[in-house]
Amino acid sequence: MLHFNPIEMSVPEVHRLLVGGIGPRPIALVSTISNDGIFNLAPYSFFNTFGANPPMVAFSPARRGSNGTLKDTYNNLIETGECVIQSVTFDIVSQVSIASGEYPSDVDEFLKSGLTPIDSDIVKPKRVKESPFQMECILKQMINLGDKNASGNLALCEVVRFHVAEDVIVNGTIEPNLIDLVSRMSANYYCRASGDAIFQLEQPNVKIGIGLDQLPEAIRNSKFLTGYELGRLASIQKVPDEMQLENFVKQFKDEKPMLYENDKMAFQRYLRLKDLVKVIHFSLNIDSSEKNNCLTKSAKLAIELDQIDTAWLLLMLQS
Repeated sequence: MLHFNPIEMSVPEVHRLLVGGIGPRPIALVSTISNDGIFNLAPYSFFNTFGANPPMVAFSPARRGSNGTLKDTYNNLIETGECVIQSVTFDIVSQVSIASGEYPSDVDEFLKSGLTPIDSDIVKPKRVKESPFQMECILKQMINLGDKNASGNLALCEVVRFHVAEDVIVNGTIEPNLIDLVSRMSANYYCRASGDAIFQLEQPNVKIGIGLDQLPEAIRNSKFLTGYELGRLASIQKVPDEMQLENFVKQFKDEKPMLYENDKMAFQRYLRLKDLVKVIHFSLNIDSSEKNNCLTKSAKLAIELDQIDTAWLLLMLQS
């Protein structure tokens, strides 16, 4: 592992480490207005939410890395105390990138980006019509984190009005595949938070797992299970008992799947196809030194398919 002392590094080097190791970072597309009535629109990826009562968000309109000057977003916020923060979706990310350019203060980035300004309900800055998630905000506090090139400024803002597109909400929750958010990584890299990038992990709000310390030593020290997989196994509330194990074995030994082939090449194909039933049947019926290996691969597939009890049962069968 490499080790770095930030006081011995240049500012760009420190910045590259920060944005490379901390991510993906949500993007705040911030709309402000100057006292002279000039609209400004700029994205910031040092951004997140920090409370729901009251609803608070924060982002960092940092000083410019080149000369330490303050950005228009910062100046407008200090002058007016208002902004609108929008989420950035894949549909608009290239236009948002244009808005990030260092235009003169009298240039309206709405015009440059082609994004549509619409009136807000409470604050003066405009909302971005194309964004499905918009927050009208009041600046509560601006915390200056330094006066050097690239020093941060933390803008703490209270949300006074939400605007959310109806078609991204399912059962009261914003559905990630529908809103299709993007986030920033390092350099020119972004991350699209939809499709295969999305997965679910039940939160232990009520159902508290047994913990990794309660895993059998052979499982906990396995060279073949990842930290993610061990965590899933440890999230279970109760380890399956011997009766469950006996019934599980009987079920798969007695019921041969249709179109089943009992050879190693078929087993690998079943793994690729994520056919858990055939994978398990093969693992239980193989009588060779490969049995433990097959059981582990079957358990890993079960975890991938969110069948944690099944994964436990398979691992319990290892000799």
